[in-house]
Amino acid sequence: MKLYNSLSKQVEEFIPNENNKVKMYTCGPTVYHYAHIGNLRTYIFEDILEKGLSFLGYDVIRAMNITDVGHLTSDGDTGEDKMAKGAKREGKTVWEIADFYTKAFLDDMRKLNIKVPEIIEKASDNIDIYIKMISKMIDKDYAYLSNGNVYFDISKAKDYYKLSGKNPDDLKIGVRDTVEEDKAKRNPADFVLWFTLSKFENQVMKWDSPWGVGYPGWHIECSGISYKVFGDYLDIHCGGVDNIFPHHTNEIAQSEAFLGHKWCNYWCHGAHLNDESGKMSKSKGEFLTVSLLEKKGYSPLDYRFFCLNSHYRNSLVFTYESLDGAKNALKKLKTKVLSLTNEGEMQDDFYKQYHNKFGEAFGNDLNTSLMLTVLYDVLKDNNLNDKTKRLLVEDFDTVLSLDLLKEEFKEVDSTLEEKILKKIEERKEAKKNKDFALADKIRDDLLAEGVKLIDTREGTTYELV
Repeated sequence: MKLYNSLSKQVEEFIPNENNKVKMYTCGPTVYHYAHIGNLRTYIFEDILEKGLSFLGYDVIRAMNITDVGHLTSDGDTGEDKMAKGAKREGKTVWEIADFYTKAFLDDMRKLNIKVPEIIEKASDNIDIYIKMISKMIDKDYAYLSNGNVYFDISKAKDYYKLSGKNPDDLKIGVRDTVEEDKAKRNPADFVLWFTLSKFENQVMKWDSPWGVGYPGWHIECSGISYKVFGDYLDIHCGGVDNIFPHHTNEIAQSEAFLGHKWCNYWCHGAHLNDESGKMSKSKGEFLTVSLLEKKGYSPLDYRFFCLNSHYRNSLVFTYESLDGAKNALKKLKTKVLSLTNEGEMQDDFYKQYHNKFGEAFGNDLNTSLMLTVLYDVLKDNNLNDKTKRLLVEDFDTVLSLDLLKEEFKEVDSTLEEKILKKIEERKEAKKNKDFALADKIRDDLLAEGVKLIDTREGTTYELV
């Protein structure tokens, strides 16, 4: 198994700390809004990594955080509090916002056939761990209290810029307009471990600490949760390329200061999904969510297939034309797979040969396009009978997770569609009139007829079940 390591900047042989056991941590979402499909591309690549490692025989334990503690919209110590921003936008409490968007995120994961990690930890449930780590870093003189906040002193960190490859001179105050001077810091790039002095009035999310009532800095959350779940060592840490600096850089600094040794051997990062104008984000253009794609007639797996045709470390440009291409290609692929019969005897030698080829493609730094090529080669190989082909497809789909052997949904004829749309409008009117009993009855009646309604921010869609 070979994997590109962002720390060494090269493809390396993957060797876990404990035989075949892999401890894997993936940065989770900040649950103040829906995830856009650019965010979700990262989780798809992480899903392939986890399932591919299992395919090769590794015992993978994966943990993920849910950032439900307000942190700032910039990657430094400036900007708006995301959770407070979401609460203000929707007229809810920050806790209600966190709960709603956590459920929405997990629902998106399931739609995309992304395996929900065995271990999910909310940031707000681990305040005691952060306090323990920060206290030890203060005792070891890696951290200091200044003007009400606790800061990490990056001058004490060993090779602080190794992961990012940043030039410290380029990050000095005055070089970039985005860098603001905080005179409470020893060094301009020092980062906050614990806020007691908040720039926000009426901050809701606060906890007692040895340094006063406050809340944790963003970066300490992942370090704390990883330490709680996995202890002193981590094999693989994943995220998007935008997490490399400062988030993952700061994680390394604080974790190794706390532990006293190297913490994580392999760092894996997925490239951005761009639209035609540049990096995709929640603040520009059409807010592309899984639900919006569904509303436009795409399956979430059309998007997953679209992502798998590109290497996770390559930037990918999203257009509806390219998604149409992926949708049509996936439909043809499934049609071919579903035409296979169970006839013939299992051809063990051929099965083993292709199983190994698929594993080698995955082991070539998650080469998903090559993995798909192996799949197409199986379907085209006239030396294979249908039974062997079906078993290989089933085998590969434990990693690809495209539901290749699942029957397509029933087609909706125009009469049924007209009825469904009419009922959706009746339900919308009932909810507008606060007749929730009628709205629930319409939903339940449709479900009894095999029609599942799906409520999104953009409106109500449906699927046949």
